[in-house]
Amino acid sequence: MVSTPRVSVVVPAYNVSAYLEAALSSVECQSFSDYEVLIVDDGSTDQTAAVALTFSRRDPRFKLLQKSNGGLSSARNHGIRYAKGEYIALLDGDDIYHPDKLAVHIAKLDNSPKVGVAYSASRAIRDDGQQTFMILSGKPVVKNVLSALLYKNFIGHGSNAVFRRCLIDEVGDFDETLRSSEDIDFWLRIAATENWEFDREPRILCYYRVRPSGLSFNVAQMQRSHEQVIQSAYRRSPELVEPMLPTAYAYMYRYLARIALTAGDLAPAEDFIHQAWESDRSIFWRDMRSLVTLVSVRLSPLTKRILQQALGSVD
Repeated sequence: MVSTPRVSVVVPAYNVSAYLEAALSSVECQSFSDYEVLIVDDGSTDQTAAVALTFSRRDPRFKLLQKSNGGLSSARNHGIRYAKGEYIALLDGDDIYHPDKLAVHIAKLDNSPKVGVAYSASRAIRDDGQQTFMILSGKPVVKNVLSALLYKNFIGHGSNAVFRRCLIDEVGDFDETLRSSEDIDFWLRIAATENWEFDREPRILCYYRVRPSGLSFNVAQMQRSHEQVIQSAYRRSPELVEPMLPTAYAYMYRYLARIALTAGDLAPAEDFIHQAWESDRSIFWRDMRSLVTLVSVRLSPLTKRILQQALGSVD
């Protein structure tokens, strides 16, 4: 009799052959072992599939799924459709788990029936895997979960959450029309049900890779997607969300300013931080990270140099 794994780790992978071995090895080294790993090759043109096959051939818990390129949400949804576990864990093909990542979150989900999503603090790593000083604490900026998610994606990135499989049946899967912010949209739909809690583990249990080659973000596209997510949240709960909109847009502009600054695009960063100030300037004295972003943009040439050195993109 074949046993059903407790958790399905869904790994969307597109042209990440240089990083996939580290990502999959970090699952192989988990202290919790009752899992399956669904590696979704989303139409890669490099050796991504070959790397995945080395794991699937030596360990039956690893499975390679292949499809034509459809984007991150499409790859996640494809993997989830094949998932057998009670829980779903997300891991992008270039990120890394701490050895206790699954054990900690699954223990919380097992012991806390009201918790639907578990996540942790995380740390950025460079292209070469070296750790940086950049940490995401995962702490919401306000207590109300819906408000907190509208203001800032406190889960942080796409490799950080472990959630109950039944949530897909309740709120639907990842929106494949979104080219970014698809994870925020998913968490907002869960929060809007008011049925589930989000649990934060303060320890750093995940490492997300920031690649210099990936810093030429399409910020305009990110803005469109984020605005679409905010408007969708408003349509679901207009009376509840309407008072939050100025602050939600202020945080969106602050986030875009930080992305533009990280990419070295200083003029757009200035424009975005100005729009954040005009939307709701109170975020800059109520939230330390927002204040740091404001100061960083104002000192942008120096900040750009510091970020480049941290990420290993300059000598």
